[in-house]
Amino acid sequence: MISIIVAIAQNGAIGYKGDLIYHLSADLKRFKKLTTGNVVIMGHNTFESLPKGALPNRRNIVLSHQKDLSLPGAEVYSSLDEALCHCFRDEKVYIMGGAQVYAQALGLADELEITLVHDTPAQADAFFLEFGNDESWYLENKEDHEADEKNPYAYSFLTYKRI
Repeated sequence: MISIIVAIAQNGAIGYKGDLIYHLSADLKRFKKLTTGNVVIMGHNTFESLPKGALPNRRNIVLSHQKDLSLPGAEVYSSLDEALCHCFRDEKVYIMGGAQVYAQALGLADELEITLVHDTPAQADAFFLEFGNDESWYLENKEDHEADEKNPYAYSFLTYKRI
């Protein structure tokens, strides 16, 4: 099972200058709950943006074209296909960015776990691919949430499954 996990603004924005645009407490808690005990695959830049390096209690896989790259707590592969070949059938794999990795994974994914932030950022330089008009996905679950003291924007948790 391959799942893409991502927080997206209303205009599809996902990042700016190598960092997330939004830091919603509820989104981070959901991310941790879903990915703990599973495999996370990310690009090298995404790994470098993690404040404490490899995510605990998860099998961390990093994609990089740098030969002989060694990252503490992570396995490194040169392509998404190579990384997936090293995953076991019974492992749930979460693709966690960045934009290029999402683009490679969208056609392979069985599921999309999206936090849709009901806002449009002033600046963004990384965007998620348009998939809403793709009839190969259906919305399985939607949870709407209002802004609060820990989450400055209203947001929705969306789970899409491939048909």
